[in-house]
Amino acid sequence: MARLVREHGDLTSEQFARLRDLVADWSVIADLAFADLVLWIPTWNGGGYVAVAHQRPDTARTCFLDDVVGTFIPRGRRPVMDRALSSARPQVAGSRSGRVRHQMYPLISGGAVFALVGRYTLADAGDAGRLGEAYRQAADDLCAMIVSGEFPLPERDRDPNWRVGGGLIRLDSSGVVTFASPNAMSAFRRLGAAVDLHQTVLARLAPRLHDRADGTDPDVARVASGTVAGRVELEHSGATLQLESLPLTASGVPRGALVLVRDVTELRHRERALMTKEASLREVHHRIKNNLQMVAALLRMQARRVTSEEARGALTDAGTRVGAIAVVHEVLAASAEGAVDFDDVIDRVLAMAGELAPDARLRREGSVGTWPTEVATPMAMCLAEIVANAVEHSGPGARVLVDARRSGDTALVRVDDNGPGLPVGFSPLDSGRLGLQIVTTLVTENGGTVDWRNRAGGGASVTLEFRKSLTAQGESGVR
Repeated sequence: MARLVREHGDLTSEQFARLRDLVADWSVIADLAFADLVLWIPTWNGGGYVAVAHQRPDTARTCFLDDVVGTFIPRGRRPVMDRALSSARPQVAGSRSGRVRHQMYPLISGGAVFALVGRYTLADAGDAGRLGEAYRQAADDLCAMIVSGEFPLPERDRDPNWRVGGGLIRLDSSGVVTFASPNAMSAFRRLGAAVDLHQTVLARLAPRLHDRADGTDPDVARVASGTVAGRVELEHSGATLQLESLPLTASGVPRGALVLVRDVTELRHRERALMTKEASLREVHHRIKNNLQMVAALLRMQARRVTSEEARGALTDAGTRVGAIAVVHEVLAASAEGAVDFDDVIDRVLAMAGELAPDARLRREGSVGTWPTEVATPMAMCLAEIVANAVEHSGPGARVLVDARRSGDTALVRVDDNGPGLPVGFSPLDSGRLGLQIVTTLVTENGGTVDWRNRAGGGASVTLEFRKSLTAQGESGVR
């Protein structure tokens, strides 16, 4: 819409903001009117009109099989549009075939018409009974508010998914129910209402159907009275209803309100079930983290007791690897989703390495953001191995920098140290070190790469590259 307005119209920013808010709200009018709504703007040169938005109804067949957005109609071809533009008053006309009724509602700013809302209704559209009559009257009132500049309501909390099919209640200026659709009455009965809604003061009934300790809720009463625009939820007897109030006015004088009703019981049940599932999953990750940390502590304890240097090194390395996996589960335990903040993982891995080498200077630069668990776990293990190796070979006063960068779905994590660097002809697979072989295998099996090289100023530099989309396990790599 913004592009079409910019290319064909001559509107101010305030006028465009009004059109944007109207389009965000007008699905309710389309459903109530059993009609298509098309927003037209006059072209900047006065040569005609361009359609910049279109809303089909959910309650009736559409008048337009094709998308009309972008359609140009020259001046003189649709007299009803010309009359609405020149008179600044609503106009009505029928199509030549008599199948479609055209109604044009001008939007006025500073005494001049800057847009038209076309309401196109099929002759056989909608219910001809009391329900259809109430719906059309509500649509007429809202369309009149468009012309007077009172709709869309500026304070409304908009929901683009809200439609009228859930139920409609009409209130008079005193807050008394003058009409309630069958869906609205059924929804209130599910909530526990035992009275007929007709001629009921909704502001008195609704708070009593809301589970609160004192039986009242000022927001519920205000919305149910129709005096303010707003949305509230009522919970009672295992059911949850959402009410949205649309106050009706005529030249600033209150004329009652429309209250839209939506049964969200199943939606709230699913949300609670999902929250319970997420909480359970976080608890599982927390317990796994605790168990892994215990295993890592036992390995370190055993390493201190053995006399063989080789055995001590193997146990220490095993504890580091288990601790790296525990770090991922620790981050997952604090996350609401199955994604890991890998920047947090890097910081925890560095802290873990720092505990074993208190005199080392370890830091991170850059950021890679969140990553799926299945990628973060091998990344964490590889990083822990490389950092531990860098600290070990750099000796006392080791300085290790982890530079993290992200480009789309690719993460680049480079570990630089101030050690002696890699020997000539270095190969991680031929080094005889299990940790380096683990890094190569994990990276390759998960579709990544690892680059080993010496820095120009001294020390080693290892770069890990991982992607969010994993290759199939076992397609490649070292065995």
